[in-house]
Amino acid sequence: MTNSRKLKIFNDPIYGFITIPNGLIFELIGHPYFQRLRRISQMGLSYLVYPGAHHTRFHHALGSMHLMQKALQVLRYKGVEISEEEEEGLCIAILLHDIGHGPFSHAMEHSIVESTDHEYISLQFMEALNTIFNGRLTLAISIFKGQYEKRFLNQLVSSQLDMDRLDYLKRDSFYTGVAEGNINSERLITMLNVVDGNLVVEEKGVYSVEKFLMARRFMYWQVYLHKTGIVAEQLLIKILQRAKEIMNDGQVIVCSDALRFFMENRIEKQNFDQEILTIFSKLDDVDVLAAIKLWQDHPDFILSKLCGMLINRRFLKVKLKNSPIDDAVFQKHTARVKEKYKLTDRETTYFVFKGRIENKAYDRHHQNINILKKNKKLIDVAKASDQFNLKALSRTVTKYYICYPKDSV
Repeated sequence: MTNSRKLKIFNDPIYGFITIPNGLIFELIGHPYFQRLRRISQMGLSYLVYPGAHHTRFHHALGSMHLMQKALQVLRYKGVEISEEEEEGLCIAILLHDIGHGPFSHAMEHSIVESTDHEYISLQFMEALNTIFNGRLTLAISIFKGQYEKRFLNQLVSSQLDMDRLDYLKRDSFYTGVAEGNINSERLITMLNVVDGNLVVEEKGVYSVEKFLMARRFMYWQVYLHKTGIVAEQLLIKILQRAKEIMNDGQVIVCSDALRFFMENRIEKQNFDQEILTIFSKLDDVDVLAAIKLWQDHPDFILSKLCGMLINRRFLKVKLKNSPIDDAVFQKHTARVKEKYKLTDRETTYFVFKGRIENKAYDRHHQNINILKKNKKLIDVAKASDQFNLKALSRTVTKYYICYPKDSV
């Protein structure tokens, strides 16, 4: 058991002191499963674009829990009934909502474990911790899965205006230095209320919601979907793909035991058991970076070239367009690279590839944000707002990219 006299606070550069509500949460934070988040980058490889973006999932989880405590305080003050058990369950659910992220967060979501997202793995971690802590996470899991009777509790954890988004926008804006993404989370939380079991925003908060949605759109195009970040992420995915290929051909690949396990075995949802969860819990950014540093000197031309590009930040050229990439342009680059490096068609795809990215800042058809008018009527924020842009933010914007080596590579 932890020493109850120990001062249970963290000093956060954004919110100041974050208080840990109770002993159970303090023990969860101290568990190796959670401590691993200190070694998982919050923004993947974005630090290659924004040098300050070195914060981790650990920071974000604590920040989200802090905002959840603030939200509970506000809702209780407005007469919303939330028991102490529900408060603890909510704080645990938000604290552990990202515990299933693999190395470099989203960059490797489908590279390490096939067709399995981090939410599913987060749930596996929560179930395992529930066993370790004798069922004390049962309510948190029910809220996390959206099965608990009070819908607004799940909406505080996962919706278009949840504590997860309120923290990561503010935090990522702070660490990247992209001021346009900074939101007033305090103001937004103060405007929250509950009507008919659903989370709503009071009319006075409509401009804060507008600012939040605009900031989200800006952060996606300027930061999360930055073209240099995209090419770095794709290189990382292709490095692992190539390493797996070489390993399957019987060539020697040096890496940590945890990384080797996921390279050698095809792991999917159906075979993701407790034993695999334990191995996954030993995997973080350090394993992958160490491997890439070693593989720079691997005799395989493709693997060493890709690793050198990522480590030394000598990326492929990337072009972002509003319309699909012209096939003739794609073929031209493919033929040039294939000839220059004497590669097969299959091998050339490691250096010349295309794709698309999508962004929708506000999804009106999936848990929309309702504004509570003074006459007690509810109205969608896009209709309540006099900001024409909000209707535009409800549309999906698609952009297309092509990556290929610069002539000097």
